Amino acid sequence: MKISLSWLSEYTPIRRSPQEIAEGLTRAGIAVDAVTDRFQALERVRVGRVVDFAPHPASARLRVCRVAAGGEGLRTIVCGAPNLRAGMLAPLALPGAVLSDGTVVAEASVRGVPSAGMLCSAAELGLGTDRGGLLELADGLPEGEPLNRALGLSDPVLELDLTPNRGDCLSLIGVAREVAAFQGTRLRLPRVRLAESDPPAAERAAVTIEAPEACPRYAARVVEGVAVGPSPFWLQERLLSVGMRPINNIVDVTNFVMLECGQPLHAFDLDRLEEQRIVVRPARAGERFVTLDGKERTLEEGMLLICDGRKPVAVAGVMGGINSEIGEATRRVLIESACFEASGIRRTSKRLGLPTEASRRFEKGVDPTGTVRAADRAAQLMVQVAGGRVARGVIDVRPRPWRPRPIRLDLERTARFLGAGFPRAKVRRLLKSIAFEVAPGPSRRELEVTPPPFRPDVARPEDLAEEIARLAGYDTIPVTFPTLPAAGVRPLAREETRRRVRGVLNGLGFSEVITYSFIDAGDGERMRFAAEDPRRRGLTLLNPIAEDQAVLRTSLWPGLLHTLRFNLDQQNRRVKIFEVGKVFLPRAGQELPEEPERLAGLWSGPRGILSWHERETPCDFYDLKGALEALADALHVEELRFEALPDAACTATRPGRSARVLAGERLLGVAGELHPRVQAAFDLKAEAFVFEFDLEALEEAVVGPRHRLRVLRFPAAVRDLTVILDAAVEAREVLAALRDSGPPWMEGAFLIDVFAGPPIPPGQRSLTFRISYRSEERTLEDAAVNAAHAEMTARVLQRFGGRLPG
Repeated sequence: MKISLSWLSEYTPIRRSPQEIAEGLTRAGIAVDAVTDRFQALERVRVGRVVDFAPHPASARLRVCRVAAGGEGLRTIVCGAPNLRAGMLAPLALPGAVLSDGTVVAEASVRGVPSAGMLCSAAELGLGTDRGGLLELADGLPEGEPLNRALGLSDPVLELDLTPNRGDCLSLIGVAREVAAFQGTRLRLPRVRLAESDPPAAERAAVTIEAPEACPRYAARVVEGVAVGPSPFWLQERLLSVGMRPINNIVDVTNFVMLECGQPLHAFDLDRLEEQRIVVRPARAGERFVTLDGKERTLEEGMLLICDGRKPVAVAGVMGGINSEIGEATRRVLIESACFEASGIRRTSKRLGLPTEASRRFEKGVDPTGTVRAADRAAQLMVQVAGGRVARGVIDVRPRPWRPRPIRLDLERTARFLGAGFPRAKVRRLLKSIAFEVAPGPSRRELEVTPPPFRPDVARPEDLAEEIARLAGYDTIPVTFPTLPAAGVRPLAREETRRRVRGVLNGLGFSEVITYSFIDAGDGERMRFAAEDPRRRGLTLLNPIAEDQAVLRTSLWPGLLHTLRFNLDQQNRRVKIFEVGKVFLPRAGQELPEEPERLAGLWSGPRGILSWHERETPCDFYDLKGALEALADALHVEELRFEALPDAACTATRPGRSARVLAGERLLGVAGELHPRVQAAFDLKAEAFVFEFDLEALEEAVVGPRHRLRVLRFPAAVRDLTVILDAAVEAREVLAALRDSGPPWMEGAFLIDVFAGPPIPPGQRSLTFRISYRSEERTLEDAAVNAAHAEMTARVLQRFGGRLPG
């Protein structure tokens, strides 16, 4: 939002410098990003004196002039202005100067004659509307002086960065109210006086509201006998001062009033409205409409439309239609000044991809009591700049009138909330300075405060406390420090688990990522989650920030897969990432979702970093399994095991290469290779191995730290066992049987080799285990070890129906 200080001064006296005004607004919570002088561009335009001129050798209309510009010396300029004469002073735009229409002046050859600049008219410099000749400057101005200094032109412009709750400051009057509050000056509202004539407006037009919840008020004025044409210079100047392009006198008035008071207006050609009436109704699904920018829009059900007796003529609060726009033939104007429900306008604007100055204001909320005043102001100005007469009366339909909502403010509670107390009289003065109504409360320490209708963001005592703090100045609140206990506070168990998980996975080479909690509505289907799986259907956002962020995530996997695709597109082939975050699972019959916390990870590409002494080997399921085992060991999770995931449950992961991960009988999550169809759905050019754990289950599986390990005194005896078993027998089951049937001094067993193929028959495979025996009391003799090993081997073969090789 741009604010011209010269325009602002019409509503309150400006008694401070531009920098002080900017600082005061910023301290009041209205950030000023920049202060610029809109006439700064005239630094490159100098006061030039035409020394003499001669006919152009190739054009009867042009003249070749010599122009003196002080320190810039004599310059040759080609000019065709009819009022050119020797000795006159005129603006000389040097190369690099920017004209009012954005044209950058450059040295050029005009019909074979070089021209080192440009002599300018008032319109070309934005100093008037006259384009018929050069702007003649008064005698006595110093040659070569920058034009803005020579004419004393200066109009500082503030660029505001408003927070979403301050829609009232999307207007000159709103900002003037804030400036008046910290300057201690009075706010001056423009005086509106209308000379009305018969017939009444109600006989010229009618308004019907079919969606009162979306349009609580619609006011209209009728102006007849207007002459559409260019706006006068003062009106164009005001619009240009804040970066808005003039169009014609009728449209410019609607824009002027919007900028002045914050109420968006729209002007319809009344003669182009069928049946001369307005109907406010919801759109029908698939309804089409051509907006003022010439584009055909396909509307969704529920979008609010402004229609005449037969057809749509505007998308409410966003943009009008080409079928009712103001043109040169317009003689009768219907001025729309309405109040629309903010969230509906925001949703429509985003769905159509059509942000406008009007929608920006409606989205933040406009003054529901200001519609008639804005329509009156526009009618007054239209008669002033376009002639005509105002029909008597205003059409004002209010199906849902605004009602004030007083807030009870407890001054003692406010003092505790802010950390500083303010006298009752000061609080009254501060709030009344920004148009809040303040009345005594039931007790001495309370006040009844009624926010003005243009401040819908103030609804609670806490909001009033914020207003008091910003008006008094945040720097008036003393700095205090919280009381901290001398002893440290032990972190919560879950926070400690998160910290340890991050540390371990970082140590294993995984990088933590943070992805959006919002995902594409189609990601659940791309993940191939089953139809009955709650992860397939995420909760839809009412107002998504983008089409690909329309639902709440039900799994961390989609975000990781999008991150993988981005890395692959950047030629980063080795990706090891993880994320800790909440997912949002819908609950039947409840509005709010369940929000469990998950740990998910992904590994894709080579197993290790490419090196001269090691061949590049792609990672596989067992690399991911090893990382998860290392994580469990570091967290002191005991009895970690992997069970093959049934093929029917392998929706997102590949059958035969997926596992359920358990700690004892507690399910932690799943791990496996990404399903090829999911890989294709996410357009991934590489295989990926993924896991996802329930963080609460992982936390409950942590048994606590191991305090010490005994130093063993006696050596171990190691034996290998190779058995040929049915391929369906899992190595995990054999290891469990070895531990169950082994002697007390069996130290451990683990798988060291798997082989399938000739000479082993089809459907079978060879598993080799390494078993360690050790006693804490003595050195084991070979005979005892061999006997125990043979007995354990026999039990395993009998249990699984296997045989030894050979």
